[in-house]
Amino acid sequence: MSSHSPTGDPHGEIGTAWSTPRGGPRRSTPPDSRVGGVVFAGVLILCGGVLAVLQGIAAIAEDDVYARVGTYVYALSLTGWGWIHLVLGLAAAVTGAALLKNAGWARFTGIFLAALSMVAQFLFLPYEPLWSITVMAIDVLVIRSLVSSREKAG
Repeated sequence: MSSHSPTGDPHGEIGTAWSTPRGGPRRSTPPDSRVGGVVFAGVLILCGGVLAVLQGIAAIAEDDVYARVGTYVYALSLTGWGWIHLVLGLAAAVTGAALLKNAGWARFTGIFLAALSMVAQFLFLPYEPLWSITVMAIDVLVIRSLVSSREKAG
């Protein structure tokens, strides 16, 4: 028995798993990758905010986690840096959660906070260089994801 329909058209046969609708297989529209970028940035900024809070707490407690720096152009006490990281971290964590909930204000706030975090980490380089460079790289990814994404209509 032939696998083609009586008209000779192999499309649209009933009862065969390999049959396809007329015009070829239907393709679903791919999800907008830019929306995924906002989710990616939201997760990164939320996690980065929580880590900045922990970083700030360690600095406020003047724990031995951070190196003692001698003379430094942007000298600030370790406690001062701790409060800066704590406040920025709390704001970043709240903004990251808001990005995941698709709050309209969170996208531009996330860009601003990631830029501010990048500056703070640059100034914090002498205390923890490897960590500061890593966080600055993450901040760049957050900014790139948020800037290159379009806002969802609605």
